[in-house]
Amino acid sequence: MKSQAVFKRYELKYLITKQQKSDLLELFKMYMRPDEFGQNSIFNIYYDTPDFLIIRRSITKPSVYKEKLRLRSYGRATEETQVFLELKKKYDSVVYKRRIPLIQKDATNYFEGEYSLPQTQIAKEIDYFKMLYAGIAPRVFIAYDREAFYGINDSDVRVTFDENIVWRDDNLDLCSAKYGSKLIQEDMALMEIKVAGGIPLWLTKFLTENKIYQSSFSKYGNTYKAIIARKKEQTYVS
Repeated sequence: MKSQAVFKRYELKYLITKQQKSDLLELFKMYMRPDEFGQNSIFNIYYDTPDFLIIRRSITKPSVYKEKLRLRSYGRATEETQVFLELKKKYDSVVYKRRIPLIQKDATNYFEGEYSLPQTQIAKEIDYFKMLYAGIAPRVFIAYDREAFYGINDSDVRVTFDENIVWRDDNLDLCSAKYGSKLIQEDMALMEIKVAGGIPLWLTKFLTENKIYQSSFSKYGNTYKAIIARKKEQTYVS
C-alpha cells in the first residue's frame, strides 16, 4: 500500500448517476488508468469532541478553513494491520492532507494515552490537534467501495468513485464489518476529481455537456446531519 505522507491538491466532488459513471469509464479508456489499488473498500473512523465541534465548524457557512482527523484502513483491519492516521485540512479550496502509517493496535492505544507517535513533524501536528480538541474520541464510522484512476499523461490527475457509502455511530472499530445506514441513493456515486492544477479539457467538456455540477457533499458532514435528524425524530416520537 502506498504511504505518501503529504498531499496538497484541489478535491472537487460531484454526485453522479451510475449511467454517468458508466459513460465516464468508457471515456477513461483513452485518458485514465486504474490505480494500482484501484478497487478497495475503505473504512474510516472520524474523531471529534463530544458535541461534534470539529464537524460543526466545518459545515458552518462561510467556512474558509476546515479540518478533520480520521483513522483509515484499506479493507477490514486486524490488530496488526497497517492503518493511516490522517489530519486533513482545507483552506481556500485547497486540501492539505498529512498522514502517518500505524499498526491498528498502536493507533487505538494512542488515543487511550498508551502509545506515543514517532516524533516527526506530522506527528507533532496530530499531537497538537489532539490536545487542542480536548476529549476527542471516535464518533463516526464511514465506509465505502472505491474505484480509483490516474491520468495516463498526467499522473497528478486522479479521479475516484465512491459507492455503497454507509455510516454508523456505534461499534466504532476498523476491525468490524462494513455495515450501517446508507448515505446516498443506490443508483448514485460520489465522484472526486483530485488535481494539483486545472481539470483536463476533455473532462471539463464531458462535465459541461452532461450538466454535471460540482457539489459540496461531505461524507462526515452529511453523516452528522443524519445523526441530528435522527435525534430530532426520536425526540418527536417520544
